[in-house]
Amino acid sequence: MSEPESPPPGIPAIRTVAMPADTNPNGDIFGGWLMAQMDLAGGVTAWRRVGGRTATVAVDSMTFHRPVKVGDEVSIYTSIVGIGRSSIRIFIEAWRRSRSGEVGKVTSATFIFVAIGDDGRPRPVDPA
Repeated sequence: MSEPESPPPGIPAIRTVAMPADTNPNGDIFGGWLMAQMDLAGGVTAWRRVGGRTATVAVDSMTFHRPVKVGDEVSIYTSIVGIGRSSIRIFIEAWRRSRSGEVGKVTSATFIFVAIGDDGRPRPVDPA
């Protein structure tokens, strides 16, 4: 028998509730809505780490493991996995908790952000 799934330790970068306006015709939450929530969470984490403005420049592949339904609580966890000269790589996981209490991982991906200076161009990130 496999162990029940549980979210990563720590506090989610963001937590929200899926609403009816975010659904497709089948009543499931759009994958694009979920990806946008992940981008917001990653952006917050990147902004805190680099001390300013960032831009999303890439996302690795995503596989959706289960649907998100209206009323589900969606928690997005982030973990910094690499710092480049001007970039930051963040592993992001999306988890859902249904109204009945069922918990499960929805998807994950690595997002790459670039630190942006006042001139709108990439700027160095402190590696420490």
